[in-house]
Amino acid sequence: MLRLFILLTILLSSFQTIATTSSPSSDWRIVANKEVCMVTNMHFARPQIPVEQGGKIYYGCCENCKATIQNDSTARFATDPLTKKQIDKAKATIASNSLGAVLYFESKTNFDRYVAQKPKLDRK
Repeated sequence: MLRLFILLTILLSSFQTIATTSSPSSDWRIVANKEVCMVTNMHFARPQIPVEQGGKIYYGCCENCKATIQNDSTARFATDPLTKKQIDKAKATIASNSLGAVLYFESKTNFDRYVAQKPKLDRK
């Protein structure tokens, strides 16, 4: 079961990389943190399982993700794609594309700046 979970996590991470590099900038929209599994980094159309850790609320899609959030501090952090700064997922502004992949931003301002400059980055 653990191997299946690890394989699924790797596949979803690969999918996220492909989705984030090939999606048009207009495809990204801000979503509610509670609709994001913060382990698989996927957006769902329903609320996820809340996980309190260190006085903050994170979200996971299943009991395995809940355990990962509780036991693996790296699952609670992401890199803002605009500034490359490490941020806490519980405090992040989260954007999703139509494929369900997510990006974590330090602020809505960073998201807006990212979307505005993404077409320029795609042409390079």
